Amino acid sequence: MATQHAPGPLSGGQLVLGTIALSLATFMNVLDTSIANVSIPAISGDLGVSSSQGTWVITSFAVANAISVPLTGWLTERFGAVRLFITSILLFVLASWLCGMAPTLEILLAARVLQGAVAGPMIPLSQSLLLSSYPPAKSSMALALWGMTTLVAPVMGPILGGWISDNYRWPWIFYINIPVGIAAAYVTWLIYAKRETPTQRKPIDTVGLALLVLWVGSLQVMLDKGKELDWFNSSTIVVLALVALVSFCFFVIWEITEKHPVVDLTLFKRVNFTGGVVAISVGYGLFFGNLVILPQWLQIYLGYTATEAGLVMAPVGLFAIILSPIIGKTLPKLDARWVVTVSFLLFALVFLMRSHFNTLVDTRTLMIPTFLQGVPMSMFFIPLTAIILSGLPAHRIPAAAGLSNFVRITCGAVGTSIATTMWDNRITLHHAQLTEHLTPYDSTFNASVQSLNQLGMTTPQANGYIDQLVTQQSAMLGANDIFWISALLFVLMIAMVWITRPMKGGGGGDAAAGAH
Repeated sequence: MATQHAPGPLSGGQLVLGTIALSLATFMNVLDTSIANVSIPAISGDLGVSSSQGTWVITSFAVANAISVPLTGWLTERFGAVRLFITSILLFVLASWLCGMAPTLEILLAARVLQGAVAGPMIPLSQSLLLSSYPPAKSSMALALWGMTTLVAPVMGPILGGWISDNYRWPWIFYINIPVGIAAAYVTWLIYAKRETPTQRKPIDTVGLALLVLWVGSLQVMLDKGKELDWFNSSTIVVLALVALVSFCFFVIWEITEKHPVVDLTLFKRVNFTGGVVAISVGYGLFFGNLVILPQWLQIYLGYTATEAGLVMAPVGLFAIILSPIIGKTLPKLDARWVVTVSFLLFALVFLMRSHFNTLVDTRTLMIPTFLQGVPMSMFFIPLTAIILSGLPAHRIPAAAGLSNFVRITCGAVGTSIATTMWDNRITLHHAQLTEHLTPYDSTFNASVQSLNQLGMTTPQANGYIDQLVTQQSAMLGANDIFWISALLFVLMIAMVWITRPMKGGGGGDAAAGAH
């Protein structure tokens, strides 16, 4: 291993530019996980494929990204954090250009796989590089700035993607990465080139890597295609689940016993790491699952356009942007566990408010909990990340950041799949319950049909109209169920926060001490 002292924190203009460059790279990366979602119809139509084939644009990126994120620690030790980060950005820019230029779906999918694979190390490395740029006493501020981009980008993605698809051609959702990526890579190189981390040549854990690819790939495809293929009623999903389960078990056994593992699972021996990762991952899964359901409910059942639904969701980032620096500044004086507890209680309150929505809800009522959600968001990432990384030595920060981000991203995918599937099931259940009494023998139903007949509808038309109303009510009740369950789970998750130990200084000051 190369012997070299950890560089001191940055200051002045270098600190500002370095923070902006790292944040831009993170924002570009996270944005790309959601920006393509709303553009699938445009991509599918332009390339002459079905919508179900078009969804592989999302799946291919997600699978490659999920596989590469946990490899961050091993890659950093082999190539160096700065070299790996800049290379990842430049390859991401190249992959984005290839995505925009793709003339066929096959070429687009290949480019998306490359884009997802090289994107993996960017988020955890931006986190560790940012922490090393600030003095330990201000590490909470670094986490606050990093957390802002990670929280706001998923909300901005669908809005920006919809606007670009409506006003330009879909390739521009990828082309916008090019100037941002080049600028971020150039500034990062100028500032961080002399701050390279030590490297060492470790043997490649080929068995561990192969098992990682197998179980993560199978799990991600299963999660992305499960709803479309009717989950375990499909033999494809059953096979994917079995492959994921068996290869995961072998992966854990192999990595624990391997001298040079590709993923450092011994991090889970640390109580703060385990408790923090579980809390941030489950919380993120709940947040992301609801982030998907609410716009869908507005568009499919309440008649909102994609842009209107996006604008309803947009204010969620307002308080997050305003409060994150404040939380970052005050966190060293506080017990991070209390900050997370307040965050989870506020998340529960927001989802409880949404559980009382009805089909006549106005935009103002929709936006009140959306505005309020920015408050717990600002108190979510910063203290939990501080807890996860607290007490770790410098050489373990990239591995810990990579592994925790991998679990969080995977839980985001799991949360989305569970939320959308549960919503469909609850819609079916409520529809069945509401239609139990809609028979020719029910006086209220007959009166409704007769009233619609008097308005000029035929009996079949009246029945169809009533069925539409029942479906709309069922979707609302199903969404309310998801919101209520999410509120309850956030309250229950507080227990995971309190299994962790208090950090030195009470806040984030200790969290990044290892980064120096």
